[in-house]
Amino acid sequence: MGATVLNDRLMKQTIYFLTAMLTLGAAGCRAQNKPSMQNNTNPLLCDPQTGVCEIPAAATTAQAVKPVKGKKPVKVIYFTDPICSSCWGIEPQLRKLKLEYGDWIEISYHMGGLLPDWSYNSGGISKPSDVAHHWDEVSRYYNMPIDGDVWLEDPLASSYPPSIAFKAAQLQDEDKAVVFLRALREMVFLQKKNITKWEHIAAAAAVAGLDATQLKKDYETRAGELFKADLDLARQSGVRGFPTLFITDSLGHREMVYGFKPYADFENTVKKLCPEAEKTEYNAQWQALFAKYPTLTTREFAELAQMSIAQSETLLQQLADQKQLSVLSTKNGVLWKVN
Repeated sequence: MGATVLNDRLMKQTIYFLTAMLTLGAAGCRAQNKPSMQNNTNPLLCDPQTGVCEIPAAATTAQAVKPVKGKKPVKVIYFTDPICSSCWGIEPQLRKLKLEYGDWIEISYHMGGLLPDWSYNSGGISKPSDVAHHWDEVSRYYNMPIDGDVWLEDPLASSYPPSIAFKAAQLQDEDKAVVFLRALREMVFLQKKNITKWEHIAAAAAVAGLDATQLKKDYETRAGELFKADLDLARQSGVRGFPTLFITDSLGHREMVYGFKPYADFENTVKKLCPEAEKTEYNAQWQALFAKYPTLTTREFAELAQMSIAQSETLLQQLADQKQLSVLSTKNGVLWKVN
């Protein structure tokens, strides 16, 4: 594939193959301040007030997600997309949930197919540049750094290639795949990198400790079918948008957390399904937090350290001045990384 754009022919064939076999149609998100959503088919134009990137209605069974006996009492089945801004918005809540209830829950990540391509024109969104301003707006709403200029400087043609790459990563290691997905999101939301390009996918693989050569091989073979299976499961389960988290117990009881929600909603849902789940008192000192999560946004650190945003900014900047942290600054916020 080289170090530039993923092989055009492969990418087009993959997208065509998957799109032709799906009944999801063009993915869409709720438009902000729109009184009616019935005709909205906008990918990426997500509603920050509801915290949802929504896709059009489709015939579903809404019962496809079934209880899965895992290693832990509670299973979280998470439908997401590498470029879903609302999914980026709940990263602080998910990271805290893993720290406090990681002994009780396991999270299974599934891709949702937010942006098949740009073959549509609706609601003021007809080309990548139309998304730039919206991303800047939702960045301020979620208080998570997102730089919409990627849609002006090096726009993505689809979210399918990084989604398929994630499924390839899962074939190697589930935990490393989650780190890989995080690296891809930091690239697209903060670094303005087009994550359909192999050079960036390979760099994210290196961050996660994955074998990039094997990743490429699996991307070209098995991962496409796994991605299609995710999209089929999403459709059959009645998934209408992202983030969608189905939280189930081994007896088949199921609750759903839909869209951007405060941490209490996640915690209360886990406790409802598993009343015996006990919160782990984790070490909230900055050294321990960065040992667990080597990169943190200011809001993530504030959530995990149980500090205000202002207090967090002061402490983190002091640590950066002392060369203990490095800073990636964007026009809409920063990312802190342990040195």
